[in-house]
Amino acid sequence: MLSWSAIDTVLLDMDGTLLDLHFDNYFWLQYVPQIYASKHQLDLASVTRDLHARFEAERGKIEWYCLDFWSQQLGLNIAELKLDLLDKIIIRPWVEEFLQALQASNKQVILLTNAHRDSLNLKMRVTKIQHYFDALVSTHDYGVPKEEQALWHALQQDFPFKPDATLLIDDTEAVLQSAKDYGIGHLLTLRQPDSQNPARSNLRFAVIDHFDEVLPLV
Repeated sequence: MLSWSAIDTVLLDMDGTLLDLHFDNYFWLQYVPQIYASKHQLDLASVTRDLHARFEAERGKIEWYCLDFWSQQLGLNIAELKLDLLDKIIIRPWVEEFLQALQASNKQVILLTNAHRDSLNLKMRVTKIQHYFDALVSTHDYGVPKEEQALWHALQQDFPFKPDATLLIDDTEAVLQSAKDYGIGHLLTLRQPDSQNPARSNLRFAVIDHFDEVLPLV
């Protein structure tokens, strides 16, 4: 599926790609509404509908991913609440083997996430996979998400890469389309980002189930 000899740089998403997206889906769609409803003594079903709509309204914007934004909006310490669910932060199958092979391949390997840096730091503390990367990049450092072209231009300035010799693996199709528009030549997505949700179908980009399908030859 991949011609590794044609790839110099590997950009890897975090949530839904390297890590099971179930943590984030459960946290935002179930746990936060529960906490909010309990705090304000409101009906859970109504709160859940309201918060889901508020989350959806920010989809694709940097605010959608921003813990500070939602802490302010909801009057909750979002970063602190994440500590309640550490057991749900799980590495996807074959990820460590894939990262070990990449590390031995002498390619530039960057973790590139839209997650807030507090989330990034927390997940690295739990998973301990940070040593596999040349850099850990949160798009919050740039103020724009991967869905926007400005991010790729800014990233290029700090971590020079050849777009046509770069691989991006990401679970979000809007991000993959943005990368394609920028000229990134190798794009992959995951069939089942959340292990507790059904596998996706009718995806527009090349898809894998697990990373053993694309292990670099070293």
